[in-house]
Amino acid sequence: MTKSLIRAFVVAALGALLVGIAVQPTGAWSDNNHREYLTFSAPVAIPGVVLAAGTYIFEVPNPTSNHLLVTVRSRDGRQVYLTRFTRPIDRRDPGSHVTFRETARGEVPQIDAWYPMAGEQGRQFIY
Repeated sequence: MTKSLIRAFVVAALGALLVGIAVQPTGAWSDNNHREYLTFSAPVAIPGVVLAAGTYIFEVPNPTSNHLLVTVRSRDGRQVYLTRFTRPIDRRDPGSHVTFRETARGEVPQIDAWYPMAGEQGRQFIY
């Protein structure tokens, strides 16, 4: 197989995985313990930014030096939407990838915390 054919197969498999995984309100998968792809079906907010419906990369850029720093990027990794320090928070629900803050009716839901798949602790955003 050529490299381009293998790459196309991997992209198609990831696309099928994205469609097959659905967690209300997100779909998620991880390519390591510190990076996770989250898909939102409606706009959501993180500190200072409203993310349109779509897939985003949530990651701890350097877990060995500072595990409280979180970066949120576009699916292709080219656009950085947020790089910020967070607070550690214990996972309350083993099935959740994110929790939301209470918001007024009609406002864009604000993500309170992100819980990486592999960990018992999450990262709470500071608003």
